[in-house]
Amino acid sequence: MRKLFIVAFSVVAVAVLGVAQESKTSTHIVLSAAQVKWGPAPPSVPKGIQLAVVSGNPGASGPFVIRLKIPAGQKVAPHWHPTDENVTVISGTVAFGMGEKFDPAALKNLSAGGYALMPAEMRHFAMAKTPVVLQVHGTGPFVLNYVNPADDPSKVNAATK
Repeated sequence: MRKLFIVAFSVVAVAVLGVAQESKTSTHIVLSAAQVKWGPAPPSVPKGIQLAVVSGNPGASGPFVIRLKIPAGQKVAPHWHPTDENVTVISGTVAFGMGEKFDPAALKNLSAGGYALMPAEMRHFAMAKTPVVLQVHGTGPFVLNYVNPADDPSKVNAATK
């Protein structure tokens, strides 16, 4: 009898979770590479980097997927996020390092197909070794906090205006 109760409870729990997951997504998304809409990244991201929102809203609570197109040689200064950052390299080679200061000796290369997880609040930095396309997913809001506020391009750009 106890086993029957546990099995029945498990089936009901899985069904409820399935309905809850289903109700969060009202439509499916199927995009070819040509359908991805690229545009300039927000001012807090270094100039020259392009961004595409694949799904969700990175500025709001909930899951999101974005892509970044980064030109060769572009650096992203040490920063952190209040939520986990999951990165998959779609094309090219990027290098990531951990720490509060940009240290070229600490960079580890990651090429197409590679994956990195930067847990919430982990200080890290990056450099595109070649032109690179990254896919970033996580739970929003996705916020970029620079270790050194002077490295924030939005503040640099605002000061020069």
